Amino acid sequence: MVALGSVTRRLGSVFPFLLVLVDLQYEDGDPDNYIAYYRRATVFLAMGKSKAALPDLSKVIELKMDFTAARLQRGHLLLKQGKLDEAEDDFKKVLKSNPTENEEKEAQSQLIKSDEMQRLRSQALDAFESSDYAAAITFLDKILEVCVWDAELRELRAECFIKEGEPRKAISDLKAASKLKNDNTEAFYKISTLYYQLGDHELSLSEVRECLKLDQDHKRCFAHYKQVKKLNKLIQTAEELIRDGRYTDATSKYETVMKTEPSVSEYIIRSKERICHCFSKDEKPVEAIRVCSEVLQMEPENVNALKDRAEAYLIEEMYDEAIQDYETAQEHNENDQQIREGLEKAQRLLKQSQKRDYYKILGVKRNAKKQEIIKAYRKLALQWHPDNFQNEEEKKKAEKKFIDIAAAKEVLSDPEMRKKFDDGEDPLDAESQQGGGGNPFHRSWNSWQGFNPFSSGGPFRFKFHFN
Repeated sequence: MVALGSVTRRLGSVFPFLLVLVDLQYEDGDPDNYIAYYRRATVFLAMGKSKAALPDLSKVIELKMDFTAARLQRGHLLLKQGKLDEAEDDFKKVLKSNPTENEEKEAQSQLIKSDEMQRLRSQALDAFESSDYAAAITFLDKILEVCVWDAELRELRAECFIKEGEPRKAISDLKAASKLKNDNTEAFYKISTLYYQLGDHELSLSEVRECLKLDQDHKRCFAHYKQVKKLNKLIQTAEELIRDGRYTDATSKYETVMKTEPSVSEYIIRSKERICHCFSKDEKPVEAIRVCSEVLQMEPENVNALKDRAEAYLIEEMYDEAIQDYETAQEHNENDQQIREGLEKAQRLLKQSQKRDYYKILGVKRNAKKQEIIKAYRKLALQWHPDNFQNEEEKKKAEKKFIDIAAAKEVLSDPEMRKKFDDGEDPLDAESQQGGGGNPFHRSWNSWQGFNPFSSGGPFRFKFHFN
């Protein structure tokens, strides 16, 4: 009798297939030489190609019915494939074929195991039929520890996982089933639809293409392919627009995504999340806060929506709300540098707002354009110029007001100074610049005398006379 281990060792690892093919063709010139088939089967098994080994083992048994080593090995493979009746038949025949002590012990052990698998399979099917999917999964878990290559049981467990709301576990089983069963278009179709429901349109597209490779006329796969491809194209285009800074166009694309697939909540949430991002980046704070809040009602821990809403709150000068959003985001992603920097900025701006706010002085929004800033400045400078006031007390008040207005214009019309201010640092504040001391309103009225506040372009020219 030829032992499996000794045969495999003798064959070695160099060109095993070539060696075995020579055995089959030339050994004694006998095509019915069962040893040659057995040798090739052992090579297949050593290489992990169990499917390929099975026909050779069957051929060995056909040629030599009492070859117990081959029958025992085939029984093992059939058990792993979940073919329990066929496996039991092999084990029983081993016991009737004058086996060695070890072979007898192994065959009896495998028969007991096969009987247990039969019992568990029956319980799993009963649980599934009665819609007790959790119990069915428990039984199937135990069976699949032994029957690891049973595609049908994996598909059954996948169905249970779907019913129990665990689609990713179902996908894992279906992927295994797609490899275990040839031309398994149904598995690829289910995997694709599950990925689609999870919002993973790219993987969904990849899997449905595998289905169509096997059967290009598969009706459900083709219909699903068209839907996924359309949605995938819309999302890709929207993301390209975001990268190009074309936020209005990107928003329009994501609105189309929601209309294209209104029944899958994942696409609604993800689309709103990206629209929230577009509004925030496009400095449309009111719209951003509204849409981001809708996302956060559905997903309170959505870090992206929290960050984008915080940025919108900053534009709206709602610093406490911005700080709260950044802190919540940080709880869920403490290593995000963008969150950390945003929180520090919000805290600086809150502190700054309690001092002098140049935007409030000119009465403009934080996202105001330079033209709006100059226009507001001209109007206020004309209104508060000290020459307009005769009363000494009113004149002093106007002087201070005018200094603030001129300082605001100086900072907000200079891109570098404005950026510093927007980051929470007052470029005209001695304390902010030097780390303490000094009067933050360090420019006096005299320093502005002779300065023409209306000389920054436009048709207006004014001359003021100072005493």
